[in-house]
Amino acid sequence: MRVEIWSDIACPWCYVGKARFEKALAAFPHRDEVEVVHRSFELDPGRAKDDIQPVITMLTKKYGMSEAQAEAGEDNLAAQAAAEDLDYRTRGRDHGNTFDMHRLLHFAKEQGRQNELIQIFYRANFAEERSVFNDDERLVELAAEAGLDAGDVRKILADQDAYAEDVRADEREAAELGANGVPFFVLDRKYGLSGAQPAELFAQALTQAWGERPPLKLVGEGAEADACGPDGCAVPQD
Repeated sequence: MRVEIWSDIACPWCYVGKARFEKALAAFPHRDEVEVVHRSFELDPGRAKDDIQPVITMLTKKYGMSEAQAEAGEDNLAAQAAAEDLDYRTRGRDHGNTFDMHRLLHFAKEQGRQNELIQIFYRANFAEERSVFNDDERLVELAAEAGLDAGDVRKILADQDAYAEDVRADEREAAELGANGVPFFVLDRKYGLSGAQPAELFAQALTQAWGERPPLKLVGEGAEADACGPDGCAVPQD
């Protein structure tokens, strides 16, 4: 079974939702047969790379809330994160363009390190002091921590076309599926869940999607062919 997760590194509910989904997946009996793929979704795609704001400032301007309201919202998110054993800095974080991080996540997928990299990006953005925005060397360090080659990462960051179409294709597909916010989870292209749902709901969705998988249809059933079974392997006789 395949689970696709559209998310953005700048999205706190994606950070929390990933932890809740993984809690459900860890308890799922067929977890070793579930492929998880992270897909790109930018919350602020029009933001210039060098346009970086404190999160509190961004919230007050984008949503018209007061500074006190923005700080209260961050405090609530910190409590939600703590319930999932996640660290969350409520003050002093930055908000910026995440396009380069999405490009690197597509490279990481090719290298089999996507889940490691996205978790490192989340941790760096939400729990650490140093900003992840408009700092290529910071991204190189984080990618290397995930097991990626630093030289390859620098080349990708220097070439704005590298993996750009992969990011855009993910975003187009999200729109086609009706996703207008993240996190957005799609199970076997049959079921969709929007938002950082409770782990219990993710568990129900995994069970339902698994149970409705079509049975394997054998082609040429009944035709004799050499095979191995509990009693050993058929050996051609002269």
